Amino acid sequence: MNNQDNFYPRVAALGGGTGLSALLRGLKHFPLDITAIVTVADDGGSSGVLLRQFDMPPPGDIRNVLVALSEDETLLGSLFQYRFATEDAPYLDGHALGNLLICAMHALTGGDFVQAVENVGRVLNIKGRVYPVAACAAVLKAELADGRLVAGESLLATHGSPIRRVFYDAVVPAVPAAVHAVAEADVIVLGPGSLYTSVLPNVLLPQVRAAINANERADVVYVCNIMTEAGETDGYDVADHLDALLRHGIRRVDHVIVNDEPIPDVILARYRDEGAASVRIDADRLAASGVNVIRSRNASFQDGIVRHDPIKTAASVFAVALDRL
Repeated sequence: MNNQDNFYPRVAALGGGTGLSALLRGLKHFPLDITAIVTVADDGGSSGVLLRQFDMPPPGDIRNVLVALSEDETLLGSLFQYRFATEDAPYLDGHALGNLLICAMHALTGGDFVQAVENVGRVLNIKGRVYPVAACAAVLKAELADGRLVAGESLLATHGSPIRRVFYDAVVPAVPAAVHAVAEADVIVLGPGSLYTSVLPNVLLPQVRAAINANERADVVYVCNIMTEAGETDGYDVADHLDALLRHGIRRVDHVIVNDEPIPDVILARYRDEGAASVRIDADRLAASGVNVIRSRNASFQDGIVRHDPIKTAASVFAVALDRL
């Protein structure tokens, strides 16, 4: 794992899923000291199977982040992301090779998931550090607008009622190194990624939330999603995303990065059929909040899917870091 020079701005990026990976894929090209802190609430797909069979935190989001920060994404990255199909072997169906390797390293370290992630990071020669936010799996729950309480990260958006809040009903201790990275960061980045199931699960941990709120010298940046997500953020504008962070205990957000790239009508129509739309920028609401709005043409449309462009999004974060020098 490459060590960063002490004078590089320290960035702690919290999230999960494909959004955090996209940001990190860009950040690694800038002179920054990077720490990625990744949710362990995922309970679907290959991650969910390994969680239940081997009593370990879900490795999927961790795998994506490690690959994003790796020196060589073309060879080792492709190997880690290779997903077995039924014709390969029924018992391997759906598993990504990287998930299995993290599972094996977890066993080799005697069940020390934090050390297992660090060891795999060495194999991939990543830039920076990657920590799971907790060393044990956590069951994410939600209170819906109709009053129901539901459980399971992969199912929260499937119950036909908006999410009011997410929470854990058990104590989930944060990894001390992750808390320390947040406490020492010059820039704390939340997102991009699914608001209730990738970003907020990290700040639900009291130690992490306290470290964010206590780090008064750091700039807190929220990278807003480009599209709403059906069942999770239906109808949300940028200010609604920020309100959700504040409702869950984040005391301030200094900057919000929003997409200013026009989205082609053909792509918007496809997303509309899936119950999603572009996230609106309500300038008046944002001005009233006092948050600095960073407009960036940071959307990419590869294969008709709207994603954050890694370099453009990372450049906006780097500009915040540069202002601190």
